[in-house]
Amino acid sequence: MIKIGILGGSGYTAMELIKILLRHPEVEITCLTTRQETKLHVSEVHPQLAGMLDLRLLPLSASEVAEQCDCVFSCLPHAASASAIHEIIAGGTRVIDFSADYRIWDAELYEQWYQVTHPDPDRLGEVPYGLPELFRDKIRNSQVVANPGCYPTSAILAMAPLVRHSVVDPNSIIFDSKSGVSGAGRNPKLMTHYPECNESIAAYAVGQHRHTPEISQILGSLLSPNTQSNQMANVIFTPHLVPMDRGILTTGYARLAGSDFTAEDAIELFRNDYADEPFVQIVNKPPKTKDVTHTNGCHICVKVVGDYIITLSVIDNLIKGASGAAVQNMNLMFGFDETTALR
Repeated sequence: MIKIGILGGSGYTAMELIKILLRHPEVEITCLTTRQETKLHVSEVHPQLAGMLDLRLLPLSASEVAEQCDCVFSCLPHAASASAIHEIIAGGTRVIDFSADYRIWDAELYEQWYQVTHPDPDRLGEVPYGLPELFRDKIRNSQVVANPGCYPTSAILAMAPLVRHSVVDPNSIIFDSKSGVSGAGRNPKLMTHYPECNESIAAYAVGQHRHTPEISQILGSLLSPNTQSNQMANVIFTPHLVPMDRGILTTGYARLAGSDFTAEDAIELFRNDYADEPFVQIVNKPPKTKDVTHTNGCHICVKVVGDYIITLSVIDNLIKGASGAAVQNMNLMFGFDETTALR
């Protein structure tokens, strides 16, 4: 049995992670941490887990967690996560990081977008991006994996085949995403306060969302697939908050590189690229977020309109956009079937 620890066990992603891991036949959750001094039982923090797990959230140090665990999932905020991970991996423990700390390969770019000095810059560029559909082989042998952001997962999966096969102009890509409120996390904020977000839809962080360089970097890397380069695709990304609990719908637009590419060509390309992917489905009709709720699936529809191609993708932001992807990565890292506990 693989012994599991979770840093920062009070959030939505941690709750979903625990629920998935409790179904996993090869793991045992041995510790949950909190940065608070109150040592609450997990059922007090997440009532859904009452009777399912008998652990308290404890203010353990990184070294104490490492001593108890073979694998640690870090659900801590950016900067705090890398600080803890640096200490945890010293003893050989493997880590899947939910924060953005290792997703961006350039320290200067990270610090520009996150406005904080990176606590472990020497590791940047060495940690694989945890999207198995693109980086499976690198994930398997890594000690640390950077779990993708939820918006980037929905955007990258829906555009990767087009960029990888040079079907579109990589400097013409636009993403429009709608997300449920859980994507903003559990801590109270004005924009997610019920009277503010109910019966309303609003764009936010226009041109300034921190997932933008992550999307640009990964799509850019597909232009030079043999190197983990800092080449960037020129991406415009606009997120929107919609009054639902969970789910992301992302619509992508890009200019075709040639004039003879048809809708039938696009469907064939996507189906060939994702033929062996257990969690990606290419669908004929525009998908709905409810199609993938509480699953690790990503449904993608693709259309050609004149000189442009339009992609539509849906994921559950808490599962494929966070905790499900993390377990998918763990399965690869420890040699389990990739779908274990996710179906």
